[in-house]
Amino acid sequence: MALDIKSALEKLGFEVTDSATNYDEALNSVKNCKPDILLTDINLVGSKDGIETVKEIQKIANIPIIYLTAFSDNKTISRAVETNPIGYLLKPFKREELKSTIFLGLYKMNQFSKIEIDKEAISLGFDYYFDLKNEILFYKNMLISLSKKERMLLSILVEANGNIVPFRQLESLIWFDNFISDSTLRTLVYRLRAKLEYKLIETIPTLGCRLTPIF
Repeated sequence: MALDIKSALEKLGFEVTDSATNYDEALNSVKNCKPDILLTDINLVGSKDGIETVKEIQKIANIPIIYLTAFSDNKTISRAVETNPIGYLLKPFKREELKSTIFLGLYKMNQFSKIEIDKEAISLGFDYYFDLKNEILFYKNMLISLSKKERMLLSILVEANGNIVPFRQLESLIWFDNFISDSTLRTLVYRLRAKLEYKLIETIPTLGCRLTPIF
């Protein structure tokens, strides 16, 4: 899998500085190679997983984090979100998803040009803006790619104006009463949280979600 990801990254035009399989290798690699972005699986060989490894790395370097993983349970995703990653991609993921997520991380390091934000866009806080009419999300002046369901979810939360939207209501509005598994909505919420400052969306166990507006 690591070789496949390396190949995909190189085809997208990125340079892969190094690869690591465990906690110690990862820390040494960050110190020696100083990467612009870190991609990590949550399941690593050894005593510490990817999330614990990231927490240690963040003590020595401010590097945008992207998790690539098969884990979608609430406990694991909640732990990952605490490290404020710029992306949480569930395997299998599309190459374009990986590309757009990496571009977001690079932009946060001031490596991309700016575009004009619509004057009617709503400030969500932490330099995020949402054009509700056109369902477009910006970070500062960068357009952030959202899937159709991510756009629907964010629109619902913005329109709720900080009020809790019950999980059942979200399921009904997004999937139109079609049956979904217990993890489907949870994964969607955390995928969106990974593209925002994680504090902006609050999940209330057994109740629902709300946007925490910071104006």
